[in-house]
Amino acid sequence: MTQVADGQRLFVGGRWVEPDGGHYEVVDPATEETVGWAPEASRDQVHAACAAAREAFGPWSRTPPEERAAVLGRAADIIASRFGPYAELAQAETGATTGTARAMQVGVGVARFRRYARVEPAEWAIPPQINEAGPMGRAGVMGAVAVRQPVGVVTCITSYNNPWANPAGKIAPALAMGNTVVVKPAPQDPLSVYRMAEALEAAGVPAGVVNVVSGRAVEVGEAAVASPDVDMVSFTGSTAVGQRIGEVCGRSMKRQLLELGGKGAAVVLDDADLGSAVAGIGTTFSFYSGQICTAPTRVLAQRGVYDRVVEQLAAYAGRLRTGDPREPDTVVGPVISAAHRDRVESYVELGRKEGAVVVTGGERPTSLDRGFYVLPTLLADCTNDMRVAREEIFGPVVTVIPFEEEEEGIALANDTDYGLIDYVWSGDVARAFRVARQLRAGGVGVNTVGRNMEAPFGGFKKSGVGRDVGSYALHAYGEVQAIVWPG
Repeated sequence: MTQVADGQRLFVGGRWVEPDGGHYEVVDPATEETVGWAPEASRDQVHAACAAAREAFGPWSRTPPEERAAVLGRAADIIASRFGPYAELAQAETGATTGTARAMQVGVGVARFRRYARVEPAEWAIPPQINEAGPMGRAGVMGAVAVRQPVGVVTCITSYNNPWANPAGKIAPALAMGNTVVVKPAPQDPLSVYRMAEALEAAGVPAGVVNVVSGRAVEVGEAAVASPDVDMVSFTGSTAVGQRIGEVCGRSMKRQLLELGGKGAAVVLDDADLGSAVAGIGTTFSFYSGQICTAPTRVLAQRGVYDRVVEQLAAYAGRLRTGDPREPDTVVGPVISAAHRDRVESYVELGRKEGAVVVTGGERPTSLDRGFYVLPTLLADCTNDMRVAREEIFGPVVTVIPFEEEEEGIALANDTDYGLIDYVWSGDVARAFRVARQLRAGGVGVNTVGRNMEAPFGGFKKSGVGRDVGSYALHAYGEVQAIVWPG
């Protein structure tokens, strides 16, 4: 049994073990009730997990890719067979609406395991090179092949907004490449990640290949990053924490994959389909209640459509039902915690002081007496130097900034520390692509907030280091080795 009367156990070296630090409460953001009790690992237990992953690395990396893929495929089937309970747990831990918990959390988690159960070639030919006679030897033809090799032990530190898709997006490609992993889930919602480990264990993953250690103490994550047994750190979270991880990794040359903050610019040009733009931007209010780094939170509206954009966004936000995420007509659920609600509200108040106009929202719903709710909030008449327009709020808050000419809109979009995903809306596709190519962001959505799940994902500037998703994740969790021979 992994779940005992007084709480969840850690998963270390193929065993479910009692945490040295006891347990802490996991709270449902919608009801403020206890979901379960999560384990608090000690530094020694984290080091034990890293050592177990190191010991398991050799045999797992030598396991044929087809066998590794089969484990991932079985894990996907097991998760799918437990879909209902897993989605209910994800909803209870995160406050996600039912549709989001099912489709975007557990559903995407299943899809990611299935994606990396597909074996791809690990090597590719390089055109032969003709060498003239010289200091390196006689004339000849040199053949070469590039081979993807596993990195080693990967520490995966995951975000609280999606305890299924985010860990699966790290664990599945890392295992497919022959790495072993130590997973440190977000402290707010770690129970779902233990269910993922349970599924992987049932699917036949060997002892030590997957380890899960959780805790609220900073030292848990620090130990998982700094351990000499770890070769790579994959982190999703804030830029501030990512910078600290980068400093630690730099000292020992650990590989890094850092998916950090965002302040996505949505450039709405004067020929845009405003209905499409408003619906896309409006996902900031509803999707994870704005707790997502890819959200189009910073709207740059050309002057000719600015007033209509503000009016229509306000009307859109006003139609969204905020409340119990288990109710079928709820669109906006709670944010993750009381502390985070306070943080979001403090930004709204800061916006007022900076001169922004709170067009709608900016307060808690009066009809709800419990839960960590913030009404969808629209801040208009903003300028790009306001903190609400420059800093990641991570809640259902959208700022709107006017601009005159296309070049000004591009300059404003690029005037940010972040560069994860930006957006362009225009009725002229050629114009939209012209603008998109000038935006300093790892991804740009043209007339959409949708994603292509094979396209590389990652950020420019302080939004991160590296790319993953699709085949790019296999590169991210691999080292490239060149083998050369005379023809």
